[in-house]
Amino acid sequence: MSRTSGTGGEDRRPTRGATGTDREEPPIRRGATGAAMTLRLVRKEAGGDLPLLACLAVLMLVLTALCAWAPAVAGRQEDKALRQRITVAQTGAPLVSISATPEIFHDGAPPSIDMATLLSDGRTLTSGLGRSAAQHLTLADSGSYDYNQGSVSSPDGPDSAITSTKLALSHLPQAGSHLHYVSGHAPADRTPVGGTPQIALSQASAQAMGVRTGSRLGLDYKPVPGAQQQPPHVELLVSGVFRTVAGTDGFWTGQATLVAPSRYPEERSAGTVLAVRGLVGTDAANTLAGAGIPGPLVTWTLRAELPHAALDQARALTGPLAHYGADLNAERCQGIDPFTGQSRCQIGDQFTDQFVVSDALTPLLAAFTAQDHQARALASFAVDSLAAVALATTAVAVRLLLRRRRPHLGLQRARGASTARLVLLRGSVAWPVVLAAAVLGWVAGRLLAPDGTSGSPEPVPAAVAVLTVLLVVPLLTWFAVREPAKRRHRPRRSRRRPALGGRRVVMELTVLLAAVAGVATLRSQGPDWELGAVPVVVALAAVLLLLRIYPLVLRLVAWQTRRGRGVVGFVGVSRAAHDAPATGLALFVLVLTLGTAVFGGLVQRTIDDGFATGAIWSTGAEAGATVAGNTAPAPGSGTPGIRTAVQQLRTLDLMGQADGAELSTAAVVSVDPRQLTAIAPHSALARTLLAELTAPPRKVGDFSYRIPVLISPDLRARERTGSFTAVAPTPELGNAPTQLNLDPVGTLTTADTRDPLLGPVTAQLPAGTPLLITAAAAEQVMPPQPSGSTVVLLQGTGASLVKAATLRAAAAQALGPLAHTRIRSEELSALRDDGLTKGLGTIYTAGSALAALLGLLAVALELVLTAHERGRTTSFLRTLGLGGAGAGAVNVLQLLPLAAASVVGGTLLGLLEPRLMSDTLNLRQFTGGPAQPVLRTDYALTVGLVVGVTLLIVAAATVETVLARRRRLGAVLRVM
Repeated sequence: MSRTSGTGGEDRRPTRGATGTDREEPPIRRGATGAAMTLRLVRKEAGGDLPLLACLAVLMLVLTALCAWAPAVAGRQEDKALRQRITVAQTGAPLVSISATPEIFHDGAPPSIDMATLLSDGRTLTSGLGRSAAQHLTLADSGSYDYNQGSVSSPDGPDSAITSTKLALSHLPQAGSHLHYVSGHAPADRTPVGGTPQIALSQASAQAMGVRTGSRLGLDYKPVPGAQQQPPHVELLVSGVFRTVAGTDGFWTGQATLVAPSRYPEERSAGTVLAVRGLVGTDAANTLAGAGIPGPLVTWTLRAELPHAALDQARALTGPLAHYGADLNAERCQGIDPFTGQSRCQIGDQFTDQFVVSDALTPLLAAFTAQDHQARALASFAVDSLAAVALATTAVAVRLLLRRRRPHLGLQRARGASTARLVLLRGSVAWPVVLAAAVLGWVAGRLLAPDGTSGSPEPVPAAVAVLTVLLVVPLLTWFAVREPAKRRHRPRRSRRRPALGGRRVVMELTVLLAAVAGVATLRSQGPDWELGAVPVVVALAAVLLLLRIYPLVLRLVAWQTRRGRGVVGFVGVSRAAHDAPATGLALFVLVLTLGTAVFGGLVQRTIDDGFATGAIWSTGAEAGATVAGNTAPAPGSGTPGIRTAVQQLRTLDLMGQADGAELSTAAVVSVDPRQLTAIAPHSALARTLLAELTAPPRKVGDFSYRIPVLISPDLRARERTGSFTAVAPTPELGNAPTQLNLDPVGTLTTADTRDPLLGPVTAQLPAGTPLLITAAAAEQVMPPQPSGSTVVLLQGTGASLVKAATLRAAAAQALGPLAHTRIRSEELSALRDDGLTKGLGTIYTAGSALAALLGLLAVALELVLTAHERGRTTSFLRTLGLGGAGAGAVNVLQLLPLAAASVVGGTLLGLLEPRLMSDTLNLRQFTGGPAQPVLRTDYALTVGLVVGVTLLIVAAATVETVLARRRRLGAVLRVM
C-alpha cells in the first residue's frame, strides 16, 4: 500500500474511529474540487457530532431566549411593585395637589366668585405637565376648598369658660363616604339665590357650640385692608350633625378640628378659644364671596395612574413634575395683585394668587428607584453567574467534541492539513448550528415576552453570548491541533515546562488581583449592575487557589495511605491528585453554582428575617397608634387583655447650661417606664429607663423646673459635661415662660436608640435629631405642643395575638378617630407582599435552578471527558486481580475530592462574599428598621446543596462502576 503526500495526494487507509470500529477516512484534496470535498467533509463531521452539537444548540437557544424574555418579565414585576407602592401611598393621602386662593376683589367690581366653575376649570391645570405626563395624573375628585377661621357671633355656647368661638369652613366632597349623619343631611351644593348657606358639624362640635340641626350661626371675618371698612358678616344654617366612621385609609389624619373642637388660651386675655371646623357645600363660597369674605384656599388633588410600563412612565413623569409648580406659575401668572402685592394668576375667568404644588410622588419614586437599583445590582450577581456557568458548559461541550475527534484531527494534520483549515472546518460544522439556535431562541423569547412592560429585550448581551460561543469553537480547536506540533519541536530537557508554569503563575496572579480589586470596589461604592461579574472573578480565584491547595493535600493523604496494606486508597487518592487540574472547569462550575445559590439563600433569609424587625419598628409593639398634638388618652379607655404605653413627643431648642450656646432642636419623649416594662419585659431600653428615671421633676424657681433625662449618644458627644436648658411656652398667659433644666442622668446606647419601642416616635423625626427621654411625671411641668404627637403602644397580655380589629378599636377608644393605627401583622404582610423583594427572590430562585441544571450538564460532560483515564486505571487494576468492589471504591475515591473541594469552595464563597461587602450591601431598603439587618445564613438550603453535590459525584462514580463491571476481558484490554 503506497502513500502519496503533497498538496494533491490522498490516502484512503482505514483508521480506527472514536467508537473503535474501522472506517475509511475521506481524502484531503485540493484544487478545483476542494470546495465540494470540504462540504462533503463538513456533512460527515456534523453527522458524527450531532449529540454535542445538539448540546451547543440547546445552550445557545436558552441564552438568547433568556436575553429576549427575562428583561420583559423582570420589568413586569418592577411595574407591579411600583403600582403597589403608589396605590398604598394614595390610600392615605394625595400624592400631588395644587392649591391657590381666588381673588374676590378685582378692578373695583363687586366681590364675587363662581366656585363650581373654578373647581371645574381645575382640570386644565394638568396641561402644564405636557401630554405624556398629564395622562398619568388625573383629578382624584372635583376639588375642595378651606376658609380661614372666622368669629362666631351667635349663638353663645353653653360653656361660660369659652370666651370666643372660631369657625373654619371646608368643602370636602370625599368626606361623604367617611361619616354618618345622626341628624339632618349633608349641606346642599347649590344655595338658592338669597338663601342661607348650609353647614354640617360633628357631634362633638355641635355639643360644644350648643347648636343642633336647624340652628343658625352668625360668622364675622376681619375686613380686608384697603377694600373694606366693616367686618364682613354671613349667616349659616346647620343642615346636619355627623359622626365619623373609623377607617384604615387615614382620611381623618390631619382633620382634627373637623372631628372634634380644640381649645386654646386666647391672646392678651385669660379666656379660652373654642376652635371648630364644619363642612359646607360647593356654592357656599359664592355667598361668602358676595358678603365680602376673602377667598378660600382651593385645592385640586391629583391621582397617579401608571397602567402600563409603570417604571418607564414614572421616569418620564419625574422630570416634568419636579418643575411643574414653576412652569404653572410662569404660564398662568401675569401682573401684580394691588391688595396682596403678589403675582396675579388666572384659571379660566377667575384670578388667583400663585399656585402651590405639593409633590409627594417624586420622593416616592426616588425611594423606589433607589431600591430598584439595589435589587438590580443584587440580581446581576445571579444573572452573571448563570452566564458564566453557561459559558463553562459550552467550553466543556466543545472540549468533549474535540476529544472525540482527536485521532481524526491528528490524522488530518499528518496528511498535510493546515491549522487554519482544521479550525475553519470545525467552525463550519458548529457555527451554523449555533447561529440557527440563537435566532430561534431570540424569536421564541420575543414571542413569549409580555408586552407593555418597562423591561425590553437585551440584544447586546445576546450578541455577546453568540459571539463568545462562536469564538470558543475555533480557539479550542486551534489549541488542540497546535499543541502536538509544539510538543514535537520541544527539546527533551524541557519536561518541566517552566514557560507554561510561568504563564500559569501570571494568569493566577492576574485573576487574584482582579478579584481583590473587584471586592474593594464593591466595598467602596456598593453593588452595581456593572460589578455583577465580581462574584464570577472571585469564584475563579477561589478555584485557582483550590487547584493549588487540594492536590497537595491529596498527595499528603496518598503518602499516608502508601504505608497501608491495600492499594485501593493509595491508587484512588493518587489518581485524584493527578487528575485535579483536568477537572478544573468542573470545579469552577460547581463552586460558582453552589456559591451563587448560597449567596441568594443568605440574602433571602436576611431580608425575610429583617421583615419582622421592620414591622415591629414601625409599630413599637403589637400595634401602635399616633395622633397629632400632646393629648392624654381618654379616661377609662383601657381594653381588657391589652396593655398600653403612652409616649408624648415634643421638640425643644436646647442650649448648653454652662455657656448658653445654642445646640440644636431636640426631641423630648416622655414615657412611663413601668408601662414600657409591662408591654416589653425583655426590652433593655425599658429596664434602663426603669432603673435610671426614678427621680421626679423638681421646682427650682418660679416657672423653672429640673427634669432628669437620658440623652442619645450624639447629643452627649456634642456636650461632654453639664446640663441643657430649654424655654417652653406656658398655657397660663400673662406669666413667664416655663424654664426647663434638662439634667442628664445617663446616656443611651446605640442599641437603646434602636429599640422597637421608639420606632413610632423616631419615625416622625428627621434623621440625626438628638433624643432625650424623661419620665411621664415631667408632663405635668411641660406644656403640650400642637406640633407634638402622642403615641400609644398596644400589646396583648396573652400568648396568642390579638385580632387587628380589636387593636384598632382599642386605639380609637384611647386616642379617638383621628388616631393613625398600624398593626404589626399587617405591616409584616405588606413587607412580605412587596413586589420588589418578591421579584428579587424569584430571580435568585430561577437563576440558581437554571444554573444548577447547566452545572449538572457541565459536570456530566466533564466526567465523560475524563472518564477514559479513570477507566484505564480501573482496567489495569482489574487485570491485576482487583475485584469489583475495590474498583468501585477506586472510582469513588477519585471523584470524592472533587465534591469536597467544590463544597468547601462554593460554601465559603457564598458565605464570605456578602460579608465582605456588608458595609455597602444596603438590605435595609427592603426591610425598614433602624439599622442594617444582620446577615443570616440559610443553613437548610446550604446543607441541601452540599448533600446534592455530594450525591451527584457519588452517583457518577456508581454509574462508572456499573459500566466497568459489564466489560469483558477484551474490552478491558482495549481500554488499557
